[in-house]
Amino acid sequence: MQTTKGTIVFKLYPDVTPITSANFIKLVAKKFYDGLTFHRVEPGFVIQGGDPKGNGTGGPGYAIKNEDNKTLRHNRGAVAMANSGTDTAGSQFYIVITKPASFLDEKAGSVNKYTIFGQVISGQDVAEKITVGDKMTKVTIKNP
Repeated sequence: MQTTKGTIVFKLYPDVTPITSANFIKLVAKKFYDGLTFHRVEPGFVIQGGDPKGNGTGGPGYAIKNEDNKTLRHNRGAVAMANSGTDTAGSQFYIVITKPASFLDEKAGSVNKYTIFGQVISGQDVAEKITVGDKMTKVTIKNP
């Protein structure tokens, strides 16, 4: 992912989160994320983007099913889908910055369960420099 602050690279977990990973890949192929901003930045917690409205209320026009997984955790660099309740995620995602957000893992089984579908493998320092309004200039998928 190219951003106005630099490059962030993350791997996906298609074997563990096939629905979410496929959805993200589909949106990237459509260039959905290109030019969108990071509309939410919580220092020491997360950066969030993927909203075409840029205010936290937009999405692709559909929702996907949550994929529960007890092995993935909200550690530093985790990439997860934002949602407003069970089975409401669409395009907005967040990256955990600086420290683990384990309190999000403790909500397993509740309406606030978030699907972790990736992990930053390079550019975590870039993620930590993102501010509100910074853009995803180009998002691409590369096979390993």
